[in-house]
Amino acid sequence: MLSNIQKNLPQILSTRTVAKSRLFEIQAVDLVFSNGEKRTYERFKPGAHQAVMMVPIEGDALLMIREYAVGTERYELSFPKGGVDAGETPEEAANRELKEEIGVGAKHIHFLRTVITSPSYMRNPMHIFIVQDFYPCKLEGDEPEPLELVRFPLAKLDELIAHPDFNEARNLTALYALRDYLNSLG
Repeated sequence: MLSNIQKNLPQILSTRTVAKSRLFEIQAVDLVFSNGEKRTYERFKPGAHQAVMMVPIEGDALLMIREYAVGTERYELSFPKGGVDAGETPEEAANRELKEEIGVGAKHIHFLRTVITSPSYMRNPMHIFIVQDFYPCKLEGDEPEPLELVRFPLAKLDELIAHPDFNEARNLTALYALRDYLNSLG
């Protein structure tokens, strides 16, 4: 059972930028805890980016993409995903990213959950959606090469979990949430 004990939040004494790139800003945050202990933590600038991930289901298959990931220096199997642009709702971003990455829009967009991958270092939420009932609609995306569309049978989710090219924690979280959702339907 989870505890409902509330702790006093540490007091933020100061925040300063220690590094900045084209995509990221890293801040040093000086804190004092309720017991008087002082620490400096580093984090990505909060609220700078929201993202979406879509779990497309067409018939008895998941629609996935294979794209290059510079972090692992190889091609990874993934659900379509991308950033939320200014003025866009997460649902609008999900539909736009589908159009850019796999060339379809979705008539049915069901919110599954929001995750934060590293709460100790960032607050950038990723909203995960199940998307279905597609119509053709291709938008130009920002990918440097065409993405490979991969159909994966829904009946083989355990094989997908173990697949050597399916490694990203957000993808695994989405898959487990999908499995729980499908089981709740009966």
